[in-house]
Amino acid sequence: MYEGKSHTLFAKYAIPQMIGLVFNSVYMIVDGVFIGNVLGRDSMAAAAVAVPLIEILIAISMAVASGAGIIISGQLARKEKEKALQVFDTALICAGVISVFIAVFGNLFIHPLTELLGSTPQIHDEATEYIRYIVSFSPFLIFSFLLSGLVRNDGSPKLAMFALAFGSVSNIVLDYVFMCPLNMGIGGAALATAIGPVFSVLIMLPHFLLKKENLYFAVPKLQIPTVRNIFTLGFPSFIMEFTIGIITFVYNIAIVKHGYGEIGLAAYLLIGYLMLIILTLFLGMAEGLQPVFSYFTGSGEVARCNDMRRFATKVFLAMGVVCYILIVLFSQYFFSIFNPGDTELITFTADKSLSYFCAFFLAGYNILMISFWQSTRYTAKALAISLSRSVVCLPLLVLILPHIFGSNIVWFCHSLSETITACVACVLLMKSKKQYIANK
Repeated sequence: MYEGKSHTLFAKYAIPQMIGLVFNSVYMIVDGVFIGNVLGRDSMAAAAVAVPLIEILIAISMAVASGAGIIISGQLARKEKEKALQVFDTALICAGVISVFIAVFGNLFIHPLTELLGSTPQIHDEATEYIRYIVSFSPFLIFSFLLSGLVRNDGSPKLAMFALAFGSVSNIVLDYVFMCPLNMGIGGAALATAIGPVFSVLIMLPHFLLKKENLYFAVPKLQIPTVRNIFTLGFPSFIMEFTIGIITFVYNIAIVKHGYGEIGLAAYLLIGYLMLIILTLFLGMAEGLQPVFSYFTGSGEVARCNDMRRFATKVFLAMGVVCYILIVLFSQYFFSIFNPGDTELITFTADKSLSYFCAFFLAGYNILMISFWQSTRYTAKALAISLSRSVVCLPLLVLILPHIFGSNIVWFCHSLSETITACVACVLLMKSKKQYIANK
């Protein structure tokens, strides 16, 4: 299952997951295209308010999926199938309990939730309508990512890719149906986004029902120590995935605070769509490599694990540089897709995006190192990088720098945060190498 050189395994595991997640990101972007063209700027701002919530839901799912996946891959490498099945069952129970909690209490406190996420009075009603659909269908979103991660760890990365991609394509079709012929407004866009993961879950269910592979549904047994282990190992993934939500939340607040208003929120929604594509490329490859890193760690193949990390580093950095070149050359064309008649918004967004993404190629390196250290059970290092790039550096930079350099520096803060974090990651990696050499 894990035979071959680094580039072969990279193509087998990292590329399918990257493709699946890119397709999954498309359904959020398609919402923006339809909302911008059909409903206009304020509705785009309302949809932007929901982005942190969606990212939180995905982050919760990825925390369970990656934590369980790390344990399961190591156990399968050691031929401990029964233990792997117990972890699988426990992961399903965790996700189920969390899903029901979010769906129930999210609907009960929908208005305070919308205000907390940064809505303004002008867009509150539309934002609430959008968020209500997302909360109500949250169990399917959570299970779509959980099952795709578990399918991947069970040796079927292409099935995970297809399931996520099919859910995204169905969303595109439903966006058109609900918003154009049926004229359902922003609620139609939200409903289409909510239904997409339902198809993904249905596609992956037979993998576990037919019992042809290592993982399958059985009578669930909750094991508290396993729950703790899953969330401990998965927490860096939660922060890594939640980063998009944290960043969006911080920027939504900062944009309103510094007087950019609705045009600033709408512009950041478009920048966020572009950021989502780029981060999804990195996150998809990093998540795809998790079973490989975990399996090599479980089987004691340290040299192969490090070879994969070095090869992946080159790919991640090269892709990051290419992405920024494309942004410089074509970002205005990308932004014009969403609202071609609003030239003020397109010009404003294109200008700010050059600042926002100027050092973004380092985000890929940071994400890779989080996945590597997490998968090899150096959880503290993975957590340090995850927290540095989102919870620590960015909020501090956004809070402090505008008072020194003016409000425009806000648009540079994300790239500056990634740069600082990459320096921290390099220092930690050099210390790890010195410790490894000293222990040999």
